[in-house]
Amino acid sequence: MSLRIHNTLSRELQPFAPLEPGHVRMYVCGITVYDLCHIGHARANVAFDVVQRWLRASGLRVTFVRNITDIEDKIIRRAVENGETVRGLTDRMIAEMYRDFDALGIERPTFDPRATDYVPQMLDIVQKLEGKGLAYRAGDDVNYAVRKFPGYGKLSGKSLDELHAGTRVAVLDGKDDPLDFVLWKSAKPTEPQDAQWDSPYGRGRPGWHIECSAMSCALLGETFDIHGGGADLQFPHHENEIAQSEGAHGVPLARFWMHNGFVNIDNEKMSKSLGNFFTIREVLQQYDAETLRFFIVRAHYRSPLNYSDAHLDDARGALKRLYTALDAVAPAPVEVIDWSQPQAARFKAAMDEDFGTPEAVAVLFELATEVNKSRSAEAAGLLKALAGTLGLLQGDPKAFLQAGATLDEAAIAALIQRRADAKAARDFAQADQIRKDLLAQGVVLKDSPTGTTWEVAQ
Repeated sequence: MSLRIHNTLSRELQPFAPLEPGHVRMYVCGITVYDLCHIGHARANVAFDVVQRWLRASGLRVTFVRNITDIEDKIIRRAVENGETVRGLTDRMIAEMYRDFDALGIERPTFDPRATDYVPQMLDIVQKLEGKGLAYRAGDDVNYAVRKFPGYGKLSGKSLDELHAGTRVAVLDGKDDPLDFVLWKSAKPTEPQDAQWDSPYGRGRPGWHIECSAMSCALLGETFDIHGGGADLQFPHHENEIAQSEGAHGVPLARFWMHNGFVNIDNEKMSKSLGNFFTIREVLQQYDAETLRFFIVRAHYRSPLNYSDAHLDDARGALKRLYTALDAVAPAPVEVIDWSQPQAARFKAAMDEDFGTPEAVAVLFELATEVNKSRSAEAAGLLKALAGTLGLLQGDPKAFLQAGATLDEAAIAALIQRRADAKAARDFAQADQIRKDLLAQGVVLKDSPTGTTWEVAQ
């Protein structure tokens, strides 16, 4: 296949072919489930949803693992604050996560393992690392000895000295080196019992980084094809995953590392401390889910994504143009996309070049223009089929265009009929007034040789 992927590890585009012919094994870091998902989560998970969709559209079988972090300091703290069990909190937040992800058209992964189900596998890796001299005990904690792993820093591209320069000088908490990280944390007397497990090191819980090493290797093998996540995870999380997994198993963890770009809010990095932090749920109170998905998809996954109401309004308007074409011409069914067709070929070339969605979306607009000009059902069918590989344009066009109307459909239909009667009676002043009255209520009338239709004004 001709697919090329930007590999963070090599810092260049590389031809991609799976280790096992025809079968891609892919792991993406999931959510720490202590609160509602935010726009950054939407960006990452839509991006990798597109990746797995395109791999499948390319004829590959995909085993897609996206973990759920259901034990971590923030989770324990929030559960204690709420007066609920850790499991009660995480079950509730997982349900909310899927409510948001399903709305955004993010397909369910093949496996969505919970960290708490893999504690034995985590302890097995910790013991292997200790046996190889890569881990050491500090009281009842176990830490990773970063300096003893020769390849540390290869993903971030930084030397140990450079990484040290970025660390804060503080109490080392029993660490031999400030960069060393915890593999196993001893339980504190104040922590709930359901946040602790028995281990050779006493009661405690896993460190955050070891969770992904255990889950990915258990479900995909010690070496797999793609490891993905947000750019914020590149260091230290993914760097530490490599150190743990490769230190324990002696083989590369992932052949390709993919990282999506940050989300900025009005050109500033999204941050709770800046007060520019939005949950998916908050955004979906103002905008429909497909508009949010389209807004994310039309930017390249590695680029920064600048979130603002103006950008979402623009996305909504652009998506309306595509749905308007499909509303005007019923798409012919497409069982299998003919990739030799010129527009389909350009779409494929864009997606095969590191999942180039901006160029692929541009092809969709070309097809919409063709549909509007030629009224071709085949062009409309191809438009819908290509968009489907991105998780777009699969809804009813009329429902999309009319969603959010403040008047009910029967009332609008009655006014359209009154306007038609007025025009037939040559009372054009009344006909124009009805149009203006509807527009004032957010309803746009569209006249054509086949009659009058309507949609909601943007």
